[in-house]
Amino acid sequence: MRSAVIRRMTEVEDRHWWFREKRNLLARELRRLGPAGRALDIGAAGGGNSRVLLEHGWTTVAGDLSETAVAIARARGLDAVRADARELPWQESTFDLVTAFEVLEHIDEDDRAAAEILRVLRPGGTALFTVPADMRLWSAHDEAVNHVRRYSRAGLARLVEGAGFAIDRLWSWNVLLRPVVARHRRHSTGSDLDAAPPALVNACLSGIIVAERYLPVKSLNGVSLVLRAHRP
Repeated sequence: MRSAVIRRMTEVEDRHWWFREKRNLLARELRRLGPAGRALDIGAAGGGNSRVLLEHGWTTVAGDLSETAVAIARARGLDAVRADARELPWQESTFDLVTAFEVLEHIDEDDRAAAEILRVLRPGGTALFTVPADMRLWSAHDEAVNHVRRYSRAGLARLVEGAGFAIDRLWSWNVLLRPVVARHRRHSTGSDLDAAPPALVNACLSGIIVAERYLPVKSLNGVSLVLRAHRP
């Protein structure tokens, strides 16, 4: 991802509805995992998710290919390392948890990245993935943030199982807003995440995405997919 995109994302993530709800999603999954251990946040950008891991007691390393991202994360006080997801610089079975939020879609060789994530997990360790869903939603936004693809449920499951993972759960996220996103992106000319929307719009969108936590919509088509898996 380009340095300018990473800087813009870091500037808006603490107030943008999309980032804030993704942080909440991560926090909910962490509470289900039991005792904290050692975590790797790969594709960490400025370290927003890494901070959530730390807040929940995980000893956390933020890894990113971008020197800009690593510098931002370190300036925030995080343990950050420049790392290519296709060839991670850690020994086998180093981590109890690996998070890869919005990472695999940026990598041509996503199978290599998935295999590397499995390798650095201890047996029984958990991986959490999020990816953009459905090539029918492909737009200028995807091009602006350097996506290679969007994923179907079957395609994501095939990738992760092919790397050797056992899938625990696979579900859709950002379901309620999918019609709005689809309509908007037919006319978009760049990234949706360049700036936080006006406060009132941001609050409305946040309310809708928060409501999704409590509704039985996770099996429907969404804008993103979330997958939890473990190394057998």
